[in-house]
Order: sequence, then C-alpha cells, then structure tokens
Amino acid sequence: MKSNILIVDDEKDIRLSITGLLEDENYEVRAVKNSDEALDAISKRLPDLILLDIWLENSKLDGMGLLKEICNKFLGIPCIMISGHGNIDVAVSAIRNGASDFIEKPFEAERLLITLERVLELSKLKKEHKELWARAGGELELIGKSSHIKKIKSLITKIAPTRSRVFIIGKYGTGKETLARLIHHNSERSNGPFISLNAKILSSDLLEEELFGEEDDLGRIVNIGILEQANKGTLFIDEVADLTSEAQAFFVKALQDNTFKRKNGKIRINVDLRVISSTSIDLNKKILNKEFSEDLYYRLNVIPIEMPSLSSRKEDIPILINYFLNKASNFSGGKKITIDQQALVALQDFEWHGNVRQLKNTIERILIMIDDISLNEITYDMLPKDLLNLEVTNSDEYDKDYLYSLNLKEARNIFEHDYIMKNLNRFNGNISKTANFIGMERSAFHRKLKNMKQLKKQK
Repeated sequence: MKSNILIVDDEKDIRLSITGLLEDENYEVRAVKNSDEALDAISKRLPDLILLDIWLENSKLDGMGLLKEICNKFLGIPCIMISGHGNIDVAVSAIRNGASDFIEKPFEAERLLITLERVLELSKLKKEHKELWARAGGELELIGKSSHIKKIKSLITKIAPTRSRVFIIGKYGTGKETLARLIHHNSERSNGPFISLNAKILSSDLLEEELFGEEDDLGRIVNIGILEQANKGTLFIDEVADLTSEAQAFFVKALQDNTFKRKNGKIRINVDLRVISSTSIDLNKKILNKEFSEDLYYRLNVIPIEMPSLSSRKEDIPILINYFLNKASNFSGGKKITIDQQALVALQDFEWHGNVRQLKNTIERILIMIDDISLNEITYDMLPKDLLNLEVTNSDEYDKDYLYSLNLKEARNIFEHDYIMKNLNRFNGNISKTANFIGMERSAFHRKLKNMKQLKKQK
C-alpha cells in the first residue's frame, strides 16, 4: 500500500518539486500552503507522514504552532520539519515539540528520501508493537490497592518525566513489562516508540546488525537497528541477564554517549532514547562470577524498582480476578461473569508461583473449560483440581478420619487454628483485615492469636 504524505509549505516551487520527487518514488502526495488547509486535509484523511515547513508565511499558525496542534489533536502522525533557516536551536526545539526529524533547505533529494523512509519505518514498527502487545493481552495499568502497588504507582509519577534509566527487578509474571510501558506512557516520550528487546533472542551471528543496523558500500541503509528504532522513545531490555558477553560490551559502548556506528557505516549516529531493563534473577551473583558486566549494571541500575510477587500482595487477588473476568465479559458480548466466595477464597489461598501471569492464564483456562454457556458464575467445583490443595501436604494439617477420632472440642480447636492461620496468610499477616473478614473484633482476634500461641507452647 502506498504511504500518504502531506506537504505543508508556503512556497509553491518547493511544494511542486517535493511532490514530483515523492510521486516518482510511488508515494501518494497531497500539498497545502498554510495551517488551515493542513488541518482540513488531516481531518479529511490522516496522512502517514507530514513534511512541515517551520516558517509558514500568510498562515494563522507557523510551523511550530501547527506541529503542536497536530501532536495534540492527531496522536501518532510523524512530522519531519523542513526549513531554510535551520540551526541547532531550531532543530532541538522542533524535536522537543514532537517532530520525528529535522531537515534543512536546500536538501539533497536522496537525503530527504532516506529520512522519510526511516521515519515511516519507525512509525510502522511503533504501531506494530502496540498492536502485538494489545493482541497478546498486555495491560497498561497496574491492578490492585495494596501498599506495594500504591508505592509503585507513586514512583511512576515521580520517575516517568525524568530521563533516568530504570532497572526493574521481579520474578517471572509479576508485570515488569507492564511497568516499563507505564513509565514510557507517562513520560514525555509517550508519542515515541516503545521497543521491547528480549535479550534471549539476540542472534550472536547478526548481533551488530540487529543492534546498530547496517549500510551497504555506498552508504545506503540496509536495515535499521534496535537502538535506532527506539530513537526518541524507550528501549526495554527484558531479562537483561540473558545478554551475551559480546552484547553487553556493545551496550556499554553505545550507552556511554548514546552514539554508535551502523555496520559498514562511516559516521556515528546520535540517538535519544531511554533505557529500561528488567531481571528476574540476582545479577550480583553473575557479576561476582564475571558473567555480567559490572560497568553495564551500573549504567542500567540508576533507579531500581522491585515488582512484588503476588504472594506478597494477596489482598489484590480478588481485585485482579474480577478485573480479568470483566475483561473477558467485554469479549463475550457483554455477558457478566462472577465468582462465588468459596472459589474466590480458594484462589486467594493458592501460592501463585507464576504470579499475575499465572492467575490471568488460570482465569482464562476456567472460562474456556466451562461447558454450559448459560452459566454466569464460577463456583468452587469448577476450579482446576491442581489449585485446590486437596491433598494433605503439611504435617500440621489433619485428615478427616483423624478429626473424626477426636472429641468435638479438640476437633474444633484444630479446625479453628487451621482456619485462622490460612486467613492470616491470605491477608499477609494483617490482623485488622483478617479479623474483619472472619467477623471478629480486632481486640478479640488478638486475644485468640495469643491463646493459640500459648497452647502451642504448652504442647
């Protein structure tokens, strides 16, 4: 499909020459002379890219004013600014206001075409990443009201506007990429690309080309590397511990001053990007064993954030379950699906070693396995058997036959102890929340716990 380009320039000769050049390259072109015509053209059909002159004469808005209007009203349209009076200050100002690039008149046709091609490719990659993330069920919010989640949300507000690198630590499935995307989404780079790099899939044979891109013998771009794809946006390095030694060395060099050379390239390329990285393992051990670069570690670990495991914020489990159920109802014609209290308690009691990802997959699994499409409530008997902890695995727990052999008082004491300890664990040891859930006064519940401890000592 042809890319649609909108040219905004007050000089007729410039409009005609660029139009002819781009049409010869099989682009679909529209050209206008002022801000009113530009906004009207954009409203009628969103262009894939806008070539915008900074100094628009006889126009309600100059190029910079029009750029701001476009960025506010039409998110995601890349703009290349063009000017015959270019200087560094003007270029920097244009980029800060949302331009994808800046090119000075008079420009060579080849340079314009290369710049245009690169910006279009980056815009396409950005859209593809957003679509893939959405199709994969990726979230763009942290679900929960626990103190852990509140603290992280507060951190996002503080660190997102900065340029600092962020280092996210957390077990698999805790939502490290969601956090990275939220930081990007709430930053000044939100209109730029978010490039997610899985460290495991970097090819050792094509490492330089993948990271930095490549030029041919004539200096033409063969492919755009990962660092350049993330220019003016965020690069997220997922599971950074999996980077090979060679890849670590490349990153150390590139992150030193945010410049690099493409493979076979003659000049250094400047990039403006923020790096967010994540790990699920302790990198200190790898550093001690000389398996991970200490230099790279300190370059990445400027602001560390730890994503909590689901077992440390069990009060968020019901909120997450209902969130996933509501989301599922949006994809099932709006049919409301709920969960009964017994099933909810069982899921809250389970140790989610796979964290939020495992919980989400489990809810999807339960919904898929429901045979009766008329059912609108998940009950305890619908839960997968591997989640119910039916078998006795703890020496402090007793089977039914043993309980039946005791008198009522002894059996009741055992059940009461087990019931209270499970609910304490469910609410992460929070006495007030546990007392409220089981229907006891806080002071009475405190006394009950004290008596249980004394009885255990006597035994």
